[in-house]
Amino acid sequence: MKEVVPLTEGWSLRHSENLLPAQVPGCVHTDLLTAGLIPDPFIGVNEQEVAWIGQRAWTYVRDLRAADTVGGPHERTDLVFDGLDTAATVTLDGRELGRTRNMHRRYRFDVTGRHGPLAVDFASAYDEAASVRALTGERPNVYPEPFQYIRKMACSFGWDWGPTLVTAGMWRPVRLERWSTARLADVRPLVTVHDGTGRVEVRVEVERTAQGAARPLAVRATVGDGIAKAYGVVEGEHAELTLEVPDACLWWPRGYGEQPLYDLELTLVEGEAAPDADRAPEGRPLDSWRRRIGFRSVELDRSADEHGTGFTLVVNGERVFARGVNWIPDDVFPSRVTPERYRTRLRQTADAGVDLVRIWGGGIYEDDAFYDACDELGLMVWQDFLFACAAYPEEQPLRGEVEAEARDNVVRLMPHPSLVLWNGNNENLWGFRDWNWEPDLRGDSWGGGYYLDLLPRIVAELDPTRPYTAGSPWSGSWDHHPNDPAHGTHHSWEVWNRRDYAEYRDSVPRFVSEFGWQAPPAMATLRRALPGERLAPDSPGMLHHQKAEDGNGKLNRGVERHFVLPEGDFDRWHYLTQVVQARAIAAGIEHWRSHWPVCAGTVVWQINDCWPVSSWAAIDGDGRLKPLYHELRRVYADRLLTLQPGDGDDGPVLAVVNQSAEPWQAHVRLRRLRADGTEAAEHGLDVTVAGRSAHRQTVPRDVVPAPGSAKEFLVADSEDLRSVHLPVPDRDFAYPAPHYDVVVESPLAGRTGKVEVVVTAHTLVRDLLLQADRLGPDAVCDTGLRTLLPGEQVRLRVTGATETGANAVRAALFCVEPA
Repeated sequence: MKEVVPLTEGWSLRHSENLLPAQVPGCVHTDLLTAGLIPDPFIGVNEQEVAWIGQRAWTYVRDLRAADTVGGPHERTDLVFDGLDTAATVTLDGRELGRTRNMHRRYRFDVTGRHGPLAVDFASAYDEAASVRALTGERPNVYPEPFQYIRKMACSFGWDWGPTLVTAGMWRPVRLERWSTARLADVRPLVTVHDGTGRVEVRVEVERTAQGAARPLAVRATVGDGIAKAYGVVEGEHAELTLEVPDACLWWPRGYGEQPLYDLELTLVEGEAAPDADRAPEGRPLDSWRRRIGFRSVELDRSADEHGTGFTLVVNGERVFARGVNWIPDDVFPSRVTPERYRTRLRQTADAGVDLVRIWGGGIYEDDAFYDACDELGLMVWQDFLFACAAYPEEQPLRGEVEAEARDNVVRLMPHPSLVLWNGNNENLWGFRDWNWEPDLRGDSWGGGYYLDLLPRIVAELDPTRPYTAGSPWSGSWDHHPNDPAHGTHHSWEVWNRRDYAEYRDSVPRFVSEFGWQAPPAMATLRRALPGERLAPDSPGMLHHQKAEDGNGKLNRGVERHFVLPEGDFDRWHYLTQVVQARAIAAGIEHWRSHWPVCAGTVVWQINDCWPVSSWAAIDGDGRLKPLYHELRRVYADRLLTLQPGDGDDGPVLAVVNQSAEPWQAHVRLRRLRADGTEAAEHGLDVTVAGRSAHRQTVPRDVVPAPGSAKEFLVADSEDLRSVHLPVPDRDFAYPAPHYDVVVESPLAGRTGKVEVVVTAHTLVRDLLLQADRLGPDAVCDTGLRTLLPGEQVRLRVTGATETGANAVRAALFCVEPA
């Protein structure tokens, strides 16, 4: 049987004349950081002090002993790299094994019988990009960095939320594989289900040694605990076998059903297949392969209708409104993201009501631990191929790398039932048509051949069980503008860049695959990242950790449209930017969800961060939850109640959205209230909303505040759901000075770090927020923004607090105040 020997120990990084201990998987930055030779680039403006690292070459070394590769029972020894970042030359005992130029591929070198010093020499990514650019010519992109000339994580070169930290190193595991006769090179399970029967068609590719070229080989496969078995003969280097599972339990997205997973196991044996299909082939086992699979069907409905061209995911025949988020690498140094960290972040994502995660094209094909967690949590995965915001040359050497990378990752990821969609690129079709690329290119290649030809052919060949779309955004053809909201997927960025968030309600795209609004990270994150700095929106560290073009200007304008911009009060500015972020995302999702099935999904930019930064994330770079996270839990819940301004004289609209399978018989209490909280009018509505549907109706006129009224507002309540509508911006509303009582209940005198904060309102208290991290860096509150009417009470549960006194708790509470 094949023997696997991890090569995680014994590596050194050559730095000047010294050899430093190196961690594999890892990268140069993390090794230098561990050695104390560079400052933490996440702190202050240290990013600038380590820019030199990406500009120079680096070498990793270790010894391979003769005992590792010579002799023993095996005919062949391979040196396997799961990830080399990026342009590398691999030598053993001074002889070159090979050269690499792609971070996103796996590499294998025959080292049978060889030993001695093993070295991996990494060229500067900038030098590699320059050499490719000299061959292909210049291409436009949206950032002044050369990321489109090298198959490397694009956001290593910085982004409008990320630092420029250009890495090098062995970022995924390294190992020796010792084997004889043959090994399993590729295993492709095509998993389908029809009329309740699960079907697994397994396509197997083997590699043989010279000695094993003529030996008979067979493959045996099982699903689950032997509920299905199959055996097949290897013809040359290929084998195919089919397994059927009667009454297969279906894998569903979260909220639609369970996520049963089945073990699929294959064994390659030397010997003839048994003539009886019920008997396993006899012979010596050579290699094995094991993954978990799930039975489900997935389609993408792109039918034309009276509204344009749809874009609706259909899983097991069920049409799904996708409640999505965009995912970026969770650390700018991806080797630091452990399986436990993946699981934590994805559990948080699922707990926010999300059912789809889009892996954005400027990052990486994530580790299998990411997809394993999504399989278990019922999170559908939309996987971009790795192209983002640039014109990409299609000439060699890039074209061959792109094809090899795509084949490698399609085969690696296709067993995962959570993977539901392949996407060709991020914004490049849009950029070609709309960002003045087309005239600048003057006929040069730009990536269209990848997205519209090469990649769909690879998916159709290797993974025909899943849909492919050419890009995000993409209208489906050049007959329409690539970002036409009436056709296919749409990115809504004009609102954040230039408008008020209320303007999300001006259109109903078929599928919103990107939209977002910024806010700074949690206060404890800022204090850790900017130690000793007197925080202000424009303080040096704050500006350095704001990477978006005119980011603070857009934040301030977003606040000013609704509130008086606080001058010299950073705490207040911090709170209001968080409020506006949460309200902006809620405005879009509430509107678009209420127009299901015309709109079939929203994918918020973004769920996570790769370092501490002001950004569009709901979970900041230190893993702390912003108010947006809690708002996602509300607007992505199965049941949603929302008031929307409506059009013209129609007045506000009540939308009741039910994404659960069962009908919702909702009693909605509508009240027109005065600013002091007294009731001016009330109306009760009984609304029945069928499962997986949405209901919209105009609010009865007797409870609608007068247009432009600064003294009345509208509240809708049903069960524990609430929506509030003001006829004017908050800055113009006659808010009373907020008055509320605070009682802190501390079990065991607070020694557990758990407190319950009971807030009783005596006035209208709008968007009450407890910033738990002010009570301790690890403190977490169970809820976000809450609006209380006079006499109402809310209980806020905090864990991890180190400060539990009433004064500290009150200082951590914020709400909207009169202008």
